[in-house]
Amino acid sequence: MQVDHHPLAVDFPEFKEQIHLLKSNDAHFSKLFEEYGVADKAVNRAENGVEHLSDAALEELKKVRIHLKDQLFQLLQASAKA
Repeated sequence: MQVDHHPLAVDFPEFKEQIHLLKSNDAHFSKLFEEYGVADKAVNRAENGVEHLSDAALEELKKVRIHLKDQLFQLLQASAKA
């Protein structure tokens, strides 16, 4: 079974415009966004059997991804209120 990526614009469609603006205008957001993309792709490759990771390594990578996603979501919420 193919496992899909989790791009922020799909997971948070209500923030699609803010995502674009923050990627262009906020270096911190842009850096976290890039790190999230790398982590998401790595999880996806492991879950689809393209790369082999131990269960512990995959779980740690998923924790990194969710932590980045939480940080990005907080920044999106803050920018929406501003």
